[in-house]
Amino acid sequence: MESGPPHLSPVPGTEAVPHHHPHPGVPGMHMPPQMMPMTTPVGLQAIYQACRRLYADQPNPLQVTAVVKYWLGGPDPLDYISMYSNPGDPNRGIPAHWHYVSFGLSDLYGDGRVHEYTGPEGPSGFGFELTIRLKKETGETAPPTWPAALMQTLARYVFQSENVLCAGDHVSWHNALDSSESRIQHMLMAEDPLLQSILSPMGTINFIQIIGVTAEELQAAQRWNGPGILELLRNVPVAGGPWLLTDMRRGETIFEKDPQLQEVVERGIETEGSNLSGVSAKCSWEEMEESREEREESEETVRQRITPHESEQIKAELRRGLMGQHGSGAAGFGTGAGADWTDHVNHNTDRERKDSLSSSGSTEEVKPGELQRSQTMDAVHVKINKEAGTLLPLVMRGRLKHGRHFTFKDVSGNSAITFVSPRVMGAIADESHPYASRGPWLQVLIPEDFLEAVIKDLEELSNTEELVVPKQYRWREKGLTISVLPDDW
Repeated sequence: MESGPPHLSPVPGTEAVPHHHPHPGVPGMHMPPQMMPMTTPVGLQAIYQACRRLYADQPNPLQVTAVVKYWLGGPDPLDYISMYSNPGDPNRGIPAHWHYVSFGLSDLYGDGRVHEYTGPEGPSGFGFELTIRLKKETGETAPPTWPAALMQTLARYVFQSENVLCAGDHVSWHNALDSSESRIQHMLMAEDPLLQSILSPMGTINFIQIIGVTAEELQAAQRWNGPGILELLRNVPVAGGPWLLTDMRRGETIFEKDPQLQEVVERGIETEGSNLSGVSAKCSWEEMEESREEREESEETVRQRITPHESEQIKAELRRGLMGQHGSGAAGFGTGAGADWTDHVNHNTDRERKDSLSSSGSTEEVKPGELQRSQTMDAVHVKINKEAGTLLPLVMRGRLKHGRHFTFKDVSGNSAITFVSPRVMGAIADESHPYASRGPWLQVLIPEDFLEAVIKDLEELSNTEELVVPKQYRWREKGLTISVLPDDW
């Protein structure tokens, strides 16, 4: 991040701020009449007023500012990050901490230099700003600036992908957030407990708080869901407490602190299902010989590498089902078995709605024929590496049993395999033809009367410490074979 040092001078919004013309590369937008006489950006002022209600004794907080503003060609989307000192609440066991608040994901100016002005009825810009609550170190008198760099990185992701971050989302980072040796290497998103949503003249602004978590806590959020893990963190003071503080020196996970919490996660998966909808893996599939021999010779199978265009189409079909009418805009993929398919961000999905692979109301509808022509098969053989294969019990128990779907995408781009429930709408596989492909993308439909047997047979894959591969599971009468192979296969 290219940011200047923190400043003690008055923050923008406490004095007149000159109007800047929109950046030449950004389409201009007329300024709403009610804003014309004002010299202080009203979007900026709206956030400062919200902060002043919490921090009346800190009218001029320390700030990290972008050296060159984004709308002038700079690399950092956030114009400012304010850093407040919060005493916490000793009576509730909430320690003193630094509270960081971003400025720039929402529309600060209302003149089109960054965000298109759409009126006060909808979201302001992307509709949110980021916050972090970082526990103070003993004797610490000035806030660290690494959280500001982290916020800038997340903001760049939002601007580049146009995917908003919502409460319940998780971000896999795989490095200590402060580049130390800390176990806090990933993030969950929650609503800031004290900064409530506000309405500015440019629209609504929510405050989404970043919470640093361990790999084990991230994995639990992936396997179950983000909101469930957030609630567990709130109830463990050293892991976040009611205000969900991030403590970079925390050495224990919530499951090490209270082993019974693992049982809470497992019960949650059983009753509510899992929000993990897919991972990258080493996988392939083939039509079984007995099925292929029955096919007419004229129906020659065309197998080739998934092109980038096809990959985007597959993700678009999955995205419509995963996001429904709540669309954050990204298919909800996590990192249970390899690199993310969607830029390290997994978006929390509506756990109550019916899942689907298509939506007639979507603007991203993949029309028939855009991918290769669909074909059905009587028998298929799915091959998957050990690390991804250990997720198969979760796929069956936490996804398909709850009417959802799950995708393994080959890391080399050669294939994708989606397991679907009969309750998933828009799948190319159905109960009459449970194995269907479209080019290198295979869909495997597991009927409900077959699912319990699959869950029982695959349950041993959950015991990763004692699992020895290769293993093959074959349900001959159903025409399905699954092989779990070594990771270096």
